[in-house]
Amino acid sequence: MKLYALLTSAGINIAFCAILLSLYSILRKQPSNVSVYFGRRLAQFSPKPHDPFCFERFVPSPGWMVKAWETSEEEILSVGGMDAVVFLRIVVFRLWVHCFALYVISCSACVLLYFEYKSITNMRLAHITGSPPNPSHFAVLVRSIPWSPEQSYSDLVKQFFINYHASSYLSHQMVSDSWTVHKLVTDAYKMLQTSSMKQSSTPSLIRCSICGVSPNSFKILSNDPVKDKVDLDSMTSEEGASAFVFFKTRYAAVVASQVLQSSNPMLWVTDLAPEPHDVYWSNLCIPYKQLWIRRITTLLAAIVFMFLFLLPVTFVQGLTQLEQLQQTFPFLRGILKKTVVSQVVTGYLPSVILILFLYTVPPTMMLFSAVEGSISRSGRKKSACCKILYFTIWNVFFVNVFSGSLISQWSVFSSVKDLPTELARAVPTQASFFMTYVLTSGWASMSFEVVQVFALLCNYFTRFILKKDPSNETLSFPYHTEIPKALLFGLLGFTCSILAPLILPILLVYFFLAYLVYRNQIINVYISKYESGGKFWPVVHNTTIFSLVLAQIIAIGVFGLKRSPVASGFTIPLVIGTLLFNEYCRQRFRPIFENHAATVLIEMDRQDERNGRMEQIHHQLHSAYHQPKRTSQDSSKGERSNHSEDGDSIQDPEDLKPGKASTQVNKS
Repeated sequence: MKLYALLTSAGINIAFCAILLSLYSILRKQPSNVSVYFGRRLAQFSPKPHDPFCFERFVPSPGWMVKAWETSEEEILSVGGMDAVVFLRIVVFRLWVHCFALYVISCSACVLLYFEYKSITNMRLAHITGSPPNPSHFAVLVRSIPWSPEQSYSDLVKQFFINYHASSYLSHQMVSDSWTVHKLVTDAYKMLQTSSMKQSSTPSLIRCSICGVSPNSFKILSNDPVKDKVDLDSMTSEEGASAFVFFKTRYAAVVASQVLQSSNPMLWVTDLAPEPHDVYWSNLCIPYKQLWIRRITTLLAAIVFMFLFLLPVTFVQGLTQLEQLQQTFPFLRGILKKTVVSQVVTGYLPSVILILFLYTVPPTMMLFSAVEGSISRSGRKKSACCKILYFTIWNVFFVNVFSGSLISQWSVFSSVKDLPTELARAVPTQASFFMTYVLTSGWASMSFEVVQVFALLCNYFTRFILKKDPSNETLSFPYHTEIPKALLFGLLGFTCSILAPLILPILLVYFFLAYLVYRNQIINVYISKYESGGKFWPVVHNTTIFSLVLAQIIAIGVFGLKRSPVASGFTIPLVIGTLLFNEYCRQRFRPIFENHAATVLIEMDRQDERNGRMEQIHHQLHSAYHQPKRTSQDSSKGERSNHSEDGDSIQDPEDLKPGKASTQVNKS
């Protein structure tokens, strides 16, 4: 990509930003757009000749390095002249400036990562101890309850925990397996409503053509829709092989969730329960033995989808090469010879097309994460975040860097020692594309984010076309799409910082703009529907370490191309030190994000007991986990899907009727 193409892309994106930001400042002041922009507030780098007969030439020796190192600048001046001295000073300045710059960047990033990890860890601990009593601290989700013909699941749970956790068991609540039969029940109710409007005839005595049994084996529905509605609803209240078990103390719940309950690890599987609003109800009754199959299947599906995405990425890279484009499409040569068209096609269009294709990634990954069987919404969103992150790093960075070279030369991957050199050659050639990508996917997307184009159009359509008052539906923050985007830009900054530093001011503007825009949206638009307690930060830390190591490997390749083995060797300890730093952080901070500290929980339990609040907490546990149940009236209106910008397009029934609940509590 040439400079004028880059400037064209920058001009278009800057214009978009200026227009949209100006438009936002106007639209946000209009009373009719209050529900769009203030939803939250409304809802609260010549060998020397040798003697062929000399044996010394077959023995490795560092003598040339020593001689070259010991030669003074005056000797170089007398031998090669002033120009030779100046050239070597230039080489030294490329060499050491980039090497020390790499050290400064890496060390600065590691220091900031350490203090940030430490700070967020303290915030997580303060969040756990300072927030009101959380029902999830006392609750354990039990799955894969063994089936017994003599006892119900509820009786088995009660008997098991009274027998093995008698001193700490409080009560339990069964999870209803209603989602798998809900569609059949809905269809049956619709048929019942239809038949009730007709004059019912006597039941047929002909055998059923589907299953071949007599009609006496079926339950004949009466003509009373009210009576049969009760019967149909009772069909959806079957107990599943899952239950929420409540304990008297937080410590007892944590111990029960981490201890192997049975000699068969596939039975009586326990996990700490998610927060009540974070429960992903439709996955609770998935048979536990299916989960490993689901995870392998979704992993393979995500990999296949990742490689299928090579087609649009390769097409996008073809657009950045004008000569190749003219050879592929000869009939476009006349049009492409025009300066304006060539600038737009090679500068702006590739990043726009790639971004449009990338819009299909979040809903696809959310679907894969839901099929995996996550028991919480935050867990599903974190899984989708990781999938989108791996996808974007592979397709936006590696595929674009290796497009036209490594994709057709897979043998490079078989030689690890050549990988740094290939990266050092390929990354600078794609630096201009990465700049336009940041401009389009970063600057412009921030403008679209603050304007909320989709929500604004829906608001106008509802208000002026349908003549209705738009409902004040609030959105949750799309962490699973925005975190991968920010981490990808961080990777681009680290890898291009010493090769194409022009990208740094572009990234600086993006992060500054993102800071302001997201603060505005969090204050005015988005609302927190559930809380994960900062569990996204380990993903951020690991990705940043990966970006640093990748930048260091590329620097080793650059120094190798520049025939500077000293600098390459000087960088290797930096790679080792970064990996050791990551291992230290993993041992020091990561466990706090995976488990609760026993001392913290015990102190919280003791404080609640001293204050006399434990009995009140126990009483609230009984009604905390409401399993929603859709009524037939809601189903008769058809399935409603609340597609929001956070990617939660795969909705649970509780999103439709959050006020309805069906609980079954059994006290010991």
